[in-house]
Amino acid sequence: MRSGRWGLLCLPLLFIFIFFVASIPAAPAPMDKEALGKYIEKKLRRNQTRLRLNEKLIGDQGAAFLAGSPLMEKVRVLIIYKGGIGDDGVLALAKSEYLTDLKELYLENNQVTDVGAGYIAASKNFSQLQVLNLYRNLIRDAGAIALSRTTNLPNVTDLNLNYNFIGDEGAIDLLTKSNFKKINRIGLAYNQLGKRGTRTWDAFRFRKKFAVLDRAGKLGRLDNNFIGDAGLSILLKTPGLANLRELSLNNNGLGDEAAIALANSGLLSRLSSLRLAGNNISDRGAIALANSGNLKNLRELDLNFNRIGNDGAVAIAQSRQLANLEALRLGQNKIGSVGAQALLNSPTLKNLLYPIFGFY
Repeated sequence: MRSGRWGLLCLPLLFIFIFFVASIPAAPAPMDKEALGKYIEKKLRRNQTRLRLNEKLIGDQGAAFLAGSPLMEKVRVLIIYKGGIGDDGVLALAKSEYLTDLKELYLENNQVTDVGAGYIAASKNFSQLQVLNLYRNLIRDAGAIALSRTTNLPNVTDLNLNYNFIGDEGAIDLLTKSNFKKINRIGLAYNQLGKRGTRTWDAFRFRKKFAVLDRAGKLGRLDNNFIGDAGLSILLKTPGLANLRELSLNNNGLGDEAAIALANSGLLSRLSSLRLAGNNISDRGAIALANSGNLKNLRELDLNFNRIGNDGAVAIAQSRQLANLEALRLGQNKIGSVGAQALLNSPTLKNLLYPIFGFY
């Protein structure tokens, strides 16, 4: 009796399961060659140098069709977004005799693994590539290292590997050993980087950023970049720093280690203005700045909104190295009456033209 009741109870569940399975839509089939051929021909009539296939499921067979089509000969920018491309499709593209002048290749949101990355690295047909975008694929350390070690991609300036599965080994190889001599940007966000990989990536990005600013003549204006002590250590290795007269580092999350590094840098001996407002410098950093023999030419020192107390204020007040200061800003610190009195009676700060505690 019980088994009969149990069977009756299961019947509705069985019907629900059958209905659920029947209602699941079948996986979409890739575009057939005829449809794909007509589609790309139509797209290329509008722009023969740029082809974007946005969420067009072409699969590896479609990629092979593109690779073998003479219509692709003048294409310089190829974008396949969510195209269902795997390693076989990448291999076909990499071997294509019609894509040898490709400048930009975007294979975003596909299924490219280390094998496909290796195919790209081994291809001599991609020597003109400047942008290689492999965002959100399945690439791990081996694929990253294959790309890093290749000499077949000498013109790549932008490499996007965001949203893959690369760890420290692959990332550090790419960032420190790669043959990408012209590279300006390597995207590694949302991978599997640990502390070493993250630090190495940060250092790489700072180097590239400072180099760009140096070329543009803007290296001295770094307010609100939040570079931190680690970024400052990279900045102090930038050759263009030696030519600066003014360096503004307001609101950058700098602490005492950064202030000490600035004080010890021989590249800053020509500075007339150093702005460090809105950071985390305390007495230790202020004392280092006060005793620095590299900052003798300073006319302006801005230390507003830090954490400097009496000891730092007294050191600055007694500094012979800062005797040429005309503007000294120490507002919104932790300076008490002892420090304020020392600044007021300073035997060396005789050239100040502005109030020490103003926010100008």
